[in-house]
Amino acid sequence: MCEFIKIFVPDTPLVTINKISLVQFRNYTTAVYDFPAQVTCITGPNGSGKTNLLDAVYYLCYTKSYFSAYQQNSVQNGMDGFRVSGKFQKAGITDTISCKWKAGKKEIFKNDAEYEKITDHIGAYSAVMIAPDDTELINEHSDLRRKWIDSILGQADRQYLERLMRYQRLLLQRNAWLKIQAYKPTTNTTELDHYNAEMASDGTYIYEQRAAFLHDFLPLLNDFYHRLCGGAEAITVSYISDLSQKPLLTWLQQGLEYDLRYQRTLRGIHKDDWAFGINGLALKQFGSQGQKKSFLFALKLAQYAWLTQVQGQLPILLLDDIFEKLDQQRMEALLTIIRGEGFGQVILTDTHPDRIAHAFGPDAPIAFIHLQAAPR
Repeated sequence: MCEFIKIFVPDTPLVTINKISLVQFRNYTTAVYDFPAQVTCITGPNGSGKTNLLDAVYYLCYTKSYFSAYQQNSVQNGMDGFRVSGKFQKAGITDTISCKWKAGKKEIFKNDAEYEKITDHIGAYSAVMIAPDDTELINEHSDLRRKWIDSILGQADRQYLERLMRYQRLLLQRNAWLKIQAYKPTTNTTELDHYNAEMASDGTYIYEQRAAFLHDFLPLLNDFYHRLCGGAEAITVSYISDLSQKPLLTWLQQGLEYDLRYQRTLRGIHKDDWAFGINGLALKQFGSQGQKKSFLFALKLAQYAWLTQVQGQLPILLLDDIFEKLDQQRMEALLTIIRGEGFGQVILTDTHPDRIAHAFGPDAPIAFIHLQAAPR
């Protein structure tokens, strides 16, 4: 067991959501639900809105859906907007967070006062979601892994979030400049020099923070992986970045000929990736389904532990239909972990309430929300 896991103390503050209300959110017209226990299981048949309710909790934490990048997908069919509100408690203080989206405009409120910037809310109330399709994090392209890392670091480091957003704007501007050169070339590089210098500054900071994160994160990942699968497999994560070879400014300056040819910036932290390995082989190509599941759950549990360490509070753990995907051994190992003192409020979905009641035991502090059919 790694040292970090040992230093959890029972009085670590919890982030909890006590009540949620939904208006025109996905398949909900209007609904209100309480979360009175440390563990709440949302049950019901497929299509009843279990995942949507879980996603509403995530939305209140991060002002976006976990499952879709398009805001319109969170709006009930035939409507032009939605509203989600929740009562959160942290360190003995209760706040009401409301998210409203209508006609393309998003507004976020804390106790009826609107945030000046949506980014001011990020990191205030943390949650970690584990969902069936999360294996894409292992099997698909690097963009998903970068977004995942950025979502973690952006909660803990406001400067990281601001520099990342600025880097992304500069990247778009530099790419636009490169495209213009294809039909209207210029010898004046003042604008390009500005983009290069600013991107190098922000990109270097982002690279350093990503590297430092992996250094702290890897021991947690190893610990959770071995607790989940009980094996002695050696797992690795390698951070692949252009900046590990030479400074970003050098790449931008020396690679201009190629950037002009392809009309886009070919080098930089926007190309970073993380290679997951097991027993010296690439997990994506050679890992079994069981190894990938264990690795994925270990990634998310390590994310939870890292956020707890950095933020000094226990996030909300959201589990979407995961017990359908796990064998008995892994399910028991996961339950042993999340019932420990290092975890706080848990909200999960399942089609079988009896299975959850049995898994957690008769004395567990668990409540149930039963959904009968698609809410109206």
